[in-house]
Parts: sequence; C-alpha cells; structure tokens
Amino acid sequence: MNVLVLNCGSSSIKYQLLEMGENPEVRAKGLVERIGLKMGCLAHKNNRNDRYETETEVTNHTVGIKLVLAALTNKDYGVIESLDEIKAVGHRVAHGGEYFTESVLINDDVIDKIKDCCDLAPLHNPAHLLGMYAMQEVLPSVPQVAVFDTSFHQSMPASSYMYPLPYSLYEQYKIRRYGFHGTSHRFVAEKACDILGWDIKDKKIITCHLGNGASITAIKYGDSVDTSMGFTPVEGVMMGTRTGDLDLGALLFIMEKEKMSVSDANSFINKKCGTAGVSEISSDMRDLELADANGDERAKLTLDMYAHRVKKYIGSYAAVMNGVDLIIMTGGIGENSCDTRKRVLSDMNYLGVEFDAVKNTDLRGQDDTISTSDSKVKVMTITTDEELVIALDTVKLVFG
Repeated sequence: MNVLVLNCGSSSIKYQLLEMGENPEVRAKGLVERIGLKMGCLAHKNNRNDRYETETEVTNHTVGIKLVLAALTNKDYGVIESLDEIKAVGHRVAHGGEYFTESVLINDDVIDKIKDCCDLAPLHNPAHLLGMYAMQEVLPSVPQVAVFDTSFHQSMPASSYMYPLPYSLYEQYKIRRYGFHGTSHRFVAEKACDILGWDIKDKKIITCHLGNGASITAIKYGDSVDTSMGFTPVEGVMMGTRTGDLDLGALLFIMEKEKMSVSDANSFINKKCGTAGVSEISSDMRDLELADANGDERAKLTLDMYAHRVKKYIGSYAAVMNGVDLIIMTGGIGENSCDTRKRVLSDMNYLGVEFDAVKNTDLRGQDDTISTSDSKVKVMTITTDEELVIALDTVKLVFG
C-alpha cells in the first residue's frame, strides 16, 4: 500500500512515497522549489538511488503536485506504474489550534478549521491548504489526512499553556502556548519505550528535539504536559537563527534603538539571532564545533549557551513531573552531535543521570542508550521520522 506524504510550504512541496506494511519503506522522495517564480525546480530520488532534477515553470501548487506525480510514475526513475497505486495522502499541517487533538481525515469541516488557524500560522497553514486543494483537483478520489504539529500538545493543562496576559486576549485571539514538533516528540517517546519494553503510560519522559529548530517536551504517562515552543516556534531553547526565550523588554529596547517595525522585529527574532547571531559564524552546529576546536572563543560561548538552555529545560521539566525515567535526544543535533550531548548531559548526577561519555563518542544517527547501566535515569539517542508518523496515522485513519 502506497501513501504519499506531503509537506507544502508557500513556495515548495516536500514529498515522500512510502510503501506501508510490516516494514515501511520510502520508495521515493523529493522537493519542488520556487513555486510561483519564473523558474521552478524538482529534485527527485528513488529507492534505487536514481536521481532526477529538472528546471521548469511551476506556476502554482497544482502544477507542482502534477510534477511530483509525473516523477513518481516515470518509466525511468519513477517507482509506480499508475497513480491508482497511491491509496492515500497524508499532509503535515503546522497548526491545528485548539480544534485538533489528533490526526483527522480531511473534509470540508476540517479545511474550514485549518483556515481558521491561518492567523496563528500565516506562513504555513495557507500553503498546506494549497496542497490539499491541489490533491483534490488531481486525485479527487484519494482520501487525505491532516497530521498536526500541535495536536500532541493539546493534552497540556491550562497551567502550562496559558500566558500571564489579560485573560480576554486568550478568549478573543486564542493566545496561548501551542507547541510544535508534536509528531516527532510522540514518535521518539513511543519508539524508545518499544525498544526498552516499557509501557509509556507508566513513564515520565523528556524528549529533546534538537535541530535548527528545537523544542523540549515533558511527557507524563504518554501525554504532553509541557513544551518549550509556545504561541509560535520562536519561544523556548536557543535555536539556529531564532532567539528562544527572550526578555520582552529587551526586544522593545532593540526595536526602539534600531528603529525596527513589527515586521523587522519578527524577521530579526526568527532569522538573525540564535547560534548564528551570537557566534557570527554559522547556524550549523558542525561549523561551531569545528571553530571551537580551533580555539574560537565566540564559538565556545555559543555552544555553552546552547547546552545551558537545554540543560535548564530538562531540569525544569523533571520538576514539573516530579521526576524523570527517560531523557531522549533526537533531531539533527540530538542524534548526531556527540559534543552537544556531552555538554548537556554531563554533571546531571543530582537527577540520577550517569552519562556514558565513552559510548556517546562518535554515536550518530542510531537508536542507542548513552547512560551507564547503573544510571537511575535512562538516556537514549532515538532517530526521528516525522514522515513515517504521518504515513502511519494516514493508514490508521483511512484503513483502520
């Protein structure tokens, strides 16, 4: 059974075609970029390692979807003979507001609610809708499913998700913490418990999704009870180009001194800060680690700041849950940066963490334990796969 997973941006379509079964397999994946510009492009790769790239005009998402489907059915580099082999489509949707606590089959009511959330995710939700409309036009009989970044965090209590603002602002504009990366946090927590033979309903877990965008989540007995990202993905830990937590007074001061508009400030906190802003070297952790190894003091400061903030969230979430059984490191940095893991997880004996620095060394892209055998708290690296989560939810909803 083939499931097409789509992640549509305002000018891009990221896709994977997965063959679902006992051992799901990615049959093809790719990216359409520069939609709506004079010249777009498609980069496609199949599971035989055949690659295809082309530049062509991609006027809208419908044209982009048609380009994807043509690549999937191409006799030379495609992987299916007919579009009839695509049995369902799963969409990554950034924001489901308070409407959606789980993934859903897409119908007119769901589309209307996703529209209602466009104010909460103006750069993302409108693009996701374009992808849904395009699929309805091109493959009208194929069922579609929406999988939301925010839905896993809808189990948070009000004490976690409310901001200390006038309550009327929540009532009128739904300003609250929503959290993101929910598919990843849910997936790695369940995967780790499966590996360990644990029942997630009995465990307290802290998941650290560390990448260019980063968030940390407290999962108590299978439910998200707190998470670092908030109303937007800017809040929380320091990230590649986002500030993370910041004194609002400092931002107002900067806006006044630099004569920034609201739009300027939004771009500033999202694109010019974080590890890139502090280091003035890069948003890529690998570049910073290399610079630090060569004695760059700013790189060292940046890495220390990053680790300090992640460590602080882990401690606070252990307090929120009155303990922790398992800490998970995932995402591009969490899975691959042994240096970041060492900085974060060393000297956490007070919490019952005994970190295995030797085993951690050179451990990349694997599911493994990096705590010692006598550690009271398990620590693991777990590889995430958000596209697989979307495909699994799609199969469950469409086929039961």
